[in-house]
Amino acid sequence: MNEKQFIEALKEKGIELSEQQIAQFKKYFELLVEWNEKMNLTAITDFEGVYLKHFYDSISASFYFDFTKVTSVCDVGAGAGFPSIPIKICFPHLQITIVDSLNKRITFLNHLTNELNLENMSFVHARAEEFGQNAAYREKFDVVTARAVARLSVLSELCIPLAKEGGYFVALKAAAGAEELKDATKAISTLGAKLKEEFSFHLPVEESERSLYVFDKVKSTPKKYPRKPGVPNKTPIK
Repeated sequence: MNEKQFIEALKEKGIELSEQQIAQFKKYFELLVEWNEKMNLTAITDFEGVYLKHFYDSISASFYFDFTKVTSVCDVGAGAGFPSIPIKICFPHLQITIVDSLNKRITFLNHLTNELNLENMSFVHARAEEFGQNAAYREKFDVVTARAVARLSVLSELCIPLAKEGGYFVALKAAAGAEELKDATKAISTLGAKLKEEFSFHLPVEESERSLYVFDKVKSTPKKYPRKPGVPNKTPIK
């Protein structure tokens, strides 16, 4: 997906990028490639690949979930900033908090947001399990999102405790989403959420499958969740 296709594809979905936003994506690509030589941020470094599989793929969440109606977003395990930073570029009013367990990725994200002049961004170096037990963040966000961090039964335990009651958990998944959803049913309800909507679609150009799940946070998460670091992964809620 070249830059022109990217701009046109977003326009078709109702997102018209300004010159400033187009420049921000270009700079994002340049910094991603430059920093990727020093640390492992992504396996995808070609221009077309980054624009399709990182930028467009991240923004695709907004085709199905209305980010204009929320303010605070927490992105769990965002790595090089996906999906929240491409979404932030398109919806500048958002207040984004990214939690990541690797400090050097936080260093990259700090540099990136300074270079892109993004405001209302905060980065926290922490394990998601500990972050979810921190009273400063627990049940504080309108939306919690994550892309390809872990299977849904595990991811739910890391994300749902952070969403406020009446908020949302938005999970971006690849083709195995339906299988993961079935496996995560118990975890989702135990943690205080329920499935609101699910969407299946294909990325343009390469036609790879994607799934998006939107969960309503219907009640407070029991205090014992998330459990200690590593436990959700070893023994997901069943």
